[in-house]
Amino acid sequence: MPQVATDALVLHVFDYLDTSRIVRLATREYGVQSVLARGARKSSNRYGAALDLFAEGVAQIDLRPGRDLQTLTGFDVARVRPGLATELPRFTAAAAISECVQRLVTEDHAPAAFEITQRALDDLAEAPADTVIAVAVAALWRLVAELGFAPELEACATCHDPLPADGPAPFSHAAGGVLCARCSARAPGARRLPASARAALLAWLGGGLAPLTESEGRAHQRLLREFLGEHLTDARGLKAWAVWEGGRWG
Repeated sequence: MPQVATDALVLHVFDYLDTSRIVRLATREYGVQSVLARGARKSSNRYGAALDLFAEGVAQIDLRPGRDLQTLTGFDVARVRPGLATELPRFTAAAAISECVQRLVTEDHAPAAFEITQRALDDLAEAPADTVIAVAVAALWRLVAELGFAPELEACATCHDPLPADGPAPFSHAAGGVLCARCSARAPGARRLPASARAALLAWLGGGLAPLTESEGRAHQRLLREFLGEHLTDARGLKAWAVWEGGRWG
């Protein structure tokens, strides 16, 4: 494949040798790509702010099938997101999203996953401080849905009988969603999911936003982490997530 140009988001950057950097990009057409930016450390003139974390633009990549590391030949920056660095909760939420995208997104889901990530970073950069967790959790549930692992919330995940929407329901990570009373008796480890939590999940998966208290936000972080750990084999040991979930900044 010859050189390609694609919309891209900078997810991670680290130094390589004396003059270069390796950059992890979320691209619109090609999923997550690791690229070598030659000379990026030697001179700021070649890339400038283009390779700042969470920057967005058009990447020119010498894309060779079968290679784990491609070559970045240019990056025309369109926007940076300095708002993500203004507060630790905002930055760690963005880092957790970035980490999940790097671990989970493949080329098969590239366009939709790119747009979910793009919207999430935009929303996080401007979100009121008390909505940051809700914005991030909502984006991550949408990403889960795009990957084909959306939880069942309106009918029993095992027998598929419909469940009333205005009450709590047992939620099983292993079963993939809420359960009726009969099926939950055979599902050890199912937890009680309040009606308000179900409503929030349905709102997020539908593209909306449901506000959360701080305690509700922490509970949703935990629920999502456990769900990822159950269904996505490469979701364990998420370091940025641990910092985000463990943060207490008031």
